[in-house]
Amino acid sequence: MSDAETAQPEQHPSHRPIFSFSRRSGRLTEGQLNSWNTLGPKYLVDVERAELDFSVSPSFRVDPAELFGRDAPLIVEVGSGTGEAVVAAAAEHPEWNFLAVEVFVAGLARTLRRIEDAGLPNVRLVEANAVEVLEHMLPAGSIEELWIFFPDPWHKAKHTKRRLVREGFGAVAANALRPGGRMRLATDWEDYAFQMREVLDAAPEFTSEHPSEWAPRFDGRTLTVFERKAAKAGRRIHDLSYVTAE
Repeated sequence: MSDAETAQPEQHPSHRPIFSFSRRSGRLTEGQLNSWNTLGPKYLVDVERAELDFSVSPSFRVDPAELFGRDAPLIVEVGSGTGEAVVAAAAEHPEWNFLAVEVFVAGLARTLRRIEDAGLPNVRLVEANAVEVLEHMLPAGSIEELWIFFPDPWHKAKHTKRRLVREGFGAVAANALRPGGRMRLATDWEDYAFQMREVLDAAPEFTSEHPSEWAPRFDGRTLTVFERKAAKAGRRIHDLSYVTAE
C-alpha cells in the first residue's frame, strides 16, 4: 500500500491542510541513497514547491511532451509504491509515457533503480501531493489514463476523511484527463470500494464502464507483492473503471 496519494486539503484552525498519506520517509539504505543521488536527476521531476512538504506551487507547470522528449499518451499512477506496477506497464507499453506520483522516499528510490535496470526511457517520477500534481503541475486534459491502485484506506472512522477518493475528487481528476479519458481504481478494502463507487457514480464528469457492479480485474495491472498478500489474507480485490465525456 502506498502513501503517495493526497486528498483535497481541508483547513484546520491552523489553516494547514489534511493529507491522505502519512510521511514515512525513513532512513534509506546505502543502495537506495545511491539510487536517489545518481538517478534522481535523470528521472525525478524537479518540483517548484509551495510552503508545505510535497506541495506543488500553483504556478508550476510541466509540459509532458517536453518532460519525456516526445508526444505520447500519458498514464499517471498515483501511489506507485516501489514501482512494481508502473515499471512493468512501461516495459509492456514503450509507446506510452508514464508518470508515477509517490511520497514514500524509499519507494521512489527503489523505483528509480527498477527503471534504470529495465532501461526504460518512458517513466518519470514526482515526489508530490497527487491532487496538486493534477490541479497545478499537469495541463488540463493531458492525461490518457489515471491509475489509483490500493490507495491508503484510512480504515479508522476518525481518519476516513483523509481518503483520496471522496467528494470533490472527481472534478479534479476529470479536469486532468482528456475527453474520453479513463480512471482505473482498485482496493482491497471493501468499505473504501463502496465509497469510491458512490463518490464517482455521483460525479457528473464521469460515467462508470460497469454500472452498479465491479469492473473485471484490469489485466494491465501487474500482480504486485501487495496484491498477492491481500489475496492470501482473504481480502477481495475490487476494481472500478470510469470514463470522462468525449
